[in-house]
Amino acid sequence: MLWKRLTKPLERICWGGLLVLAFASCSRETKPSTTRVAKAIDGQPTPGGRLVVALGAEPQTLNPILGSDRPSTAVIRRMTADLIHINRDSQAIEPALSTSWTVSQDGRRFVLELRRGVKFSDGEPFEADDVVFSFRVIQDKAVGSPNRDLLVIDDEPIKVRKIDSHTVEFELSRPHAVGARIFDSVPMLPSHLLETSYQEGTLPESWRLDTLPEEIAGLGPFRFKSYAPARQLVLERNPHYWKTDSDKATLPYLDELVFVFTPSQDTQVLRFQGGDIDVINDLKAGDFAILEAGQEARGYRLFDLGAGLEFNFLFFNLNPPAPGQAELAAKQTWFRNKAFRQAISAAVDREAIARLVFQGRATPIWSHVSPGNKAWFHADLPRPTRSLERARELLLSAGFSWKNEALIDADGVAVTLTLVTNSNNGERVQMMTIIQEDLRELGMRVQVVPLEFRALLARILETKDYEICILGLGGGDVDPNPLMNVLLSSGANHLWNPGQSEPATPWEAEIDRLMTEQATTLVYEERKAMYDRVQELMADELPMVPLVSRNILVGAKSNLGNFKPAILDHHTLWNIEELFWATSEPQTSQ
Repeated sequence: MLWKRLTKPLERICWGGLLVLAFASCSRETKPSTTRVAKAIDGQPTPGGRLVVALGAEPQTLNPILGSDRPSTAVIRRMTADLIHINRDSQAIEPALSTSWTVSQDGRRFVLELRRGVKFSDGEPFEADDVVFSFRVIQDKAVGSPNRDLLVIDDEPIKVRKIDSHTVEFELSRPHAVGARIFDSVPMLPSHLLETSYQEGTLPESWRLDTLPEEIAGLGPFRFKSYAPARQLVLERNPHYWKTDSDKATLPYLDELVFVFTPSQDTQVLRFQGGDIDVINDLKAGDFAILEAGQEARGYRLFDLGAGLEFNFLFFNLNPPAPGQAELAAKQTWFRNKAFRQAISAAVDREAIARLVFQGRATPIWSHVSPGNKAWFHADLPRPTRSLERARELLLSAGFSWKNEALIDADGVAVTLTLVTNSNNGERVQMMTIIQEDLRELGMRVQVVPLEFRALLARILETKDYEICILGLGGGDVDPNPLMNVLLSSGANHLWNPGQSEPATPWEAEIDRLMTEQATTLVYEERKAMYDRVQELMADELPMVPLVSRNILVGAKSNLGNFKPAILDHHTLWNIEELFWATSEPQTSQ
């Protein structure tokens, strides 16, 4: 697992060049020290009230170091803050917990000045010691943070040194191509609460959903208030939040943020239509069409932001055979055959998926980089049409044949497959049924099994007990580096075979080399060539079979002020501290 439409692609593409100019021509990059956000739009803000948002599954954790599933990050990132932030609307970096920073001429050293007077949500001060602690924890292999790969260059963690209570120096082993963007979404942790558990080796067990609210503290606009299993999780306004608006009013405006657990997308839509849910983040195309006609009468607004960065894909279990999984191990011999994977890709009707599942509000893809990412999309990558003839040729070349119209392998074993996905995502469930029929035309018998999201993640990342899975990934930025933990063979989210001690295949080793090299290359054109090659390798080897990239479709009540949905994740809550109810009375929907 990983976004505003780029209407000025040339502007965005030039960012790589701007990094070069910054590193080559100056040694200081200074940002204004303001703590304020833009003046409210959509009327005068009315402080107070609560915002109710649906989550398709319960968060797995409230631990910022370990939370990587979308429900967890949706909650955690409302409770935490980073040093330098990527504005999800403008996609530019801006000051956050750091008010200004300098960059050395070689691009290897950053010195960050911390905002003074900032407190955690429990009232304790935030200082340089917390920054040093946060990076030490994230970069500690024993902790197992899935984001560690983003802060390691050439197997060397970023060195962090406290200069004084409000100044921190970072030293990289080599220049990092993304520059100051590397600090976005790195959560700052309270050392006063977590140092002991870290020293005792129990930090990964900290901040579970049943943790007492007073034991959790962050620097985001909201803090943990309560959790009701299978029902909801409530955040309350952080009384110590450090941002104000342009009129110096304290933020956030809202008193509470309520996440209601609603696994059924149909139920989410009904609750939004009925007014029980205030914001809906990921609409299906069919639901968008249904809701569109009634938006004025029912008091809500809908937004189609165009192609997003998220990509849906099918992937194979390429993990080493596990004891007690003999049947799976036998099927993994098929999965390790590139021609078999290519035959699956050739048989899948992406156009039908886009048309039938998404009503045309999606784009077929042949790369893990969607066309919504104007700066990094590989426009010259082949995009072959569906061909059962080509699929059959590939299977024959791999030693497969047919008996009574059923596909069999070289040992005469019929090809039967189990395809899994998360049951709360109706679009992926529909994709499964289309692919099931596509593969039936090749003589494969495919069983489709929707699973509860947490159970699915456990199978993929823990027990490795699955055959083929459909998932989606996006990211917090258009840059390639947020996908490092997916593309690197050692990455915790290298889904088809995560956490390899060394690359299992030559092509994975080549991707490791390219991703590592591009991460320290400052010239955009050179990085683009490397990342294009990564896309070519992925499209040829197909450990992940790209399917479609859907449009970003969202909605909110019409009187929700400052609502500015963006393509970068989180589409609707990225500016939660600015949202307010533009009414004379605070919103009180339950």
